[in-house]
Order: sequence, then C-alpha cells, then structure tokens
Amino acid sequence: MKKSITLVWFLTIATLGQSQTLLNELALDKPESNPPAFKAMKIVNLQSTKIADRGDWYMYVSHRFGSIQGGFDTFYGLDKANTKLEMIYGLSNRIQLGLSRESLRQTFAGSVKARVLQSLPLRLAIYSTANINSSLPDETDFQQRLSFANQLLVAKRINSKLSLEIAPTHVRFNLPVEEIQKFDQLALGLGGRYKFTKRLSINADYIYNFNRSEESSYVNPLSIGIDIDTGGHIFQLMFSNAQSANEPGFISNAEGDWLEGDIYFGFHIVRVF
Repeated sequence: MKKSITLVWFLTIATLGQSQTLLNELALDKPESNPPAFKAMKIVNLQSTKIADRGDWYMYVSHRFGSIQGGFDTFYGLDKANTKLEMIYGLSNRIQLGLSRESLRQTFAGSVKARVLQSLPLRLAIYSTANINSSLPDETDFQQRLSFANQLLVAKRINSKLSLEIAPTHVRFNLPVEEIQKFDQLALGLGGRYKFTKRLSINADYIYNFNRSEESSYVNPLSIGIDIDTGGHIFQLMFSNAQSANEPGFISNAEGDWLEGDIYFGFHIVRVF
C-alpha cells in the first residue's frame, strides 16, 4: 500500500491547534426540550446515536495504551500504544461521514452514520464502516484487506440520569485475522450511561458475538469509562479488553482478559470546528 496516503493525517493534525471549542451545543445551563440520549459519539467503544450537526467538522482522537499487564517492561502499556485519528463531517443534521487511520494494523477506514429517528421515546441510527488493513504483505489482494461493520443503534433516554442502547451488529472479514474465524459474524452490542453529576457520568458497553469459532483466541469486548463534560468539550477516559478503536477490530478481535488484568487504558479527545 502506498504510504503517501498518511500525508492527509499530518495535514489534519496541523489544523488541531486552530480548532474551535468542542461541542458548543452542550451548553448545560440551557434547558433542552428533547435532550439526546448520549452527548458523545461513542458510549465507550460502541457508537452512540449522536450525529454531527450539519457543516460541523470533528477531529476525533482515540488513544489506547498497550496492556497494563505488561508491567514495568512496557511501562504499563506506554510502549505499545494504538492511536486512531478520525475526521467527521456533518453532511446534514441526519448524516455524518468519517475518514480515519488507526496505527494498529495500519488501518484506513471510512464510515457513515445516519439518523433514522430522533423523537421520543427512541433514538434510532444506522452506522456502517469499511476498513482497509494496509499492514498485510504487498502481494495480498486488495479485496482481502477489507473488513466491514454494520450496526442498527437503538437508544432510549430512561430519565435525566440514565440512557441505554442496544445495537444489532454484522461484521464481515474478507480475510479473517484467524483462519478458524468466520468470515461473517453476528453480534449484539449493549451500552449505557449514568450521570452522577451535571458534568460526570460513568459509561459501559459490551458486545456479544453469536457465532465466533469456539476455538478462537478472541473474546467479547467489555469497556468501562467516564465522561467528563467541561461545558466546552467531552473528555472520555476508559478501560477495555480490546485495544482497537475500529469496529471490526474491537468487536471481533478483542484479546484481553479483565480477570487477568490484561486490559487497555485509553481516552477519547474530540474537537469541533
């Protein structure tokens, strides 16, 4: 794969310092007649029903350190970090488009998220992403580099503190990471957010894979985090047993073990301009 594509991301980073204050619409002092179920685009790893407003550009930085199980040898994960940079554009108030690059497996991705329903009591959205694994040998066929994920996102704001989401999911690998892994996988995502204070919430999501091979070394991803709402932006801190921030990666290829301390610390930083 031609490495010149990564030039786009260096140009994107250069604009970061020029960004405006994140999520101006999150002015918490103003009452909302129909407040969103989630204020961030991701619950932890799982996509939420939030969509960028028309004309808004978002820079989404997702960083995952290596497993803390590595101890001092890897400086508790600092030596094996994974970073995903994503640009998101609000094509309309119902549709957003995204382009990203993740350092893990040198993955390029494009995505689209569309709002289907925003009225009470449910919020519905659909999300699709296509990934290109550029770390494979040069002789690998382009089609084999591709993986996909499609999700129906159904969220409900139970009350002023609690929001829940369910996400039926389909993942497709044209070349599975493991030979025993199935090309098509069906999964169900569950996520939630509970607000402790006006600006602090705890979030969690879990994805159950229905037809992963029993011999697979991969597991279902469980992620727990907190949202810190500064009024100008949402800052997310999280722990997960999956290091990838891309949907095909963390849904199908989570390899950590919470009980063994094999988990990854990370964070999301979002800027809008």
